[in-house]
Amino acid sequence: MKRLIVAAGGGGDAVAAAMLHAALYAADDEPALILTYSWDRLIVDPVPGPRAPADFTGLRPLTPHVWAVPGTAIPKPPHAATLPRLAAELPHTFALLDPHAGATGITRQVDELTGSFTPDTIDVLDVGGDILAHGDEPTLRSPLADALTLAACARAEAAADIRLLIAGPGLDGELPADTLRPRLGPLITTFTADDVRAIASVLTWHPSEATALLTATALGARGLCEVRDAGLPVPLTDEGPTVHQVDLHAAFSANRLAQAVADTTTLDEAEERCRTICGTSEIDYERAKAQRPARQQAVDPCVPHDLLAQIRSFEQAARTRGATHATVRRLAEALGLPGEALQHLTRLNAAHAHRLPASVWELPRG
Repeated sequence: MKRLIVAAGGGGDAVAAAMLHAALYAADDEPALILTYSWDRLIVDPVPGPRAPADFTGLRPLTPHVWAVPGTAIPKPPHAATLPRLAAELPHTFALLDPHAGATGITRQVDELTGSFTPDTIDVLDVGGDILAHGDEPTLRSPLADALTLAACARAEAAADIRLLIAGPGLDGELPADTLRPRLGPLITTFTADDVRAIASVLTWHPSEATALLTATALGARGLCEVRDAGLPVPLTDEGPTVHQVDLHAAFSANRLAQAVADTTTLDEAEERCRTICGTSEIDYERAKAQRPARQQAVDPCVPHDLLAQIRSFEQAARTRGATHATVRRLAEALGLPGEALQHLTRLNAAHAHRLPASVWELPRG
């Protein structure tokens, strides 16, 4: 395979990796190899943390420590994952990035893939830019996954050939674009509607927020979007669809968390160091959220009969806060809906046949 793309964060980065391939390597006559976590939000996967190979049936070995996730792979209950469906709908080979052996394990995975496939290019892609954190920013919410990827790639045998790319600065709602701008390098490309078409089918169901906003800005959306359960406001600007290169080793040298986890051999060890640097880890947050009483109760998967009225009330309140858009996940969380209702909201939004991804809700004006 000519192109190896490492999706630095969660499952949404894997979707963006497919769009990156369309933007940069459209002339290639073969799909990419995309190395990615299977790490979904609790609204999809009720089990906190990333999935390991043992959490699936039907994986295919690529190297001694890397497994491909085909479209026929099945997560073992109670786990759930969007990655098999992603593999079924896109032409690329998706390989499971497994952090359970720490950053050293991820380095081994990258080394095995580069040694076995000798790709022409190796890109590490992060949507939003929190991989460029220093580790002490108060707005950081999910630094561990990116820090592990950054540390692993910086220490890989092919590190000198690895290009770190940041798409959609600030769109993940963690580091603001103003903070990221001085840390960015040259502009590599700006995503367009043509690039979005490469992943159009995925956008009708995939719940990623940052990548949904990346594609929405590529399609022309501008304004202020509320994301996540807390309703964080994320500006949608002309910077949204841009992709910038950053020096890999400079990013690693500036990231205290990446340096702290670089020699870890287990995920537990990496988490402990994350707690030392950042005060907590995103898996701690997921664990705490999974234990909230509202998630423990048996919930009727049917949507409430007054759903449309609840949506209209949310839209009006969001407009008063200055928002022009909201992610479907934000809407579901704000209305207190169970995970089963997420797809219903996505289908409802898609039925409007508007120009944006189905997971981005455009608030009516006035």
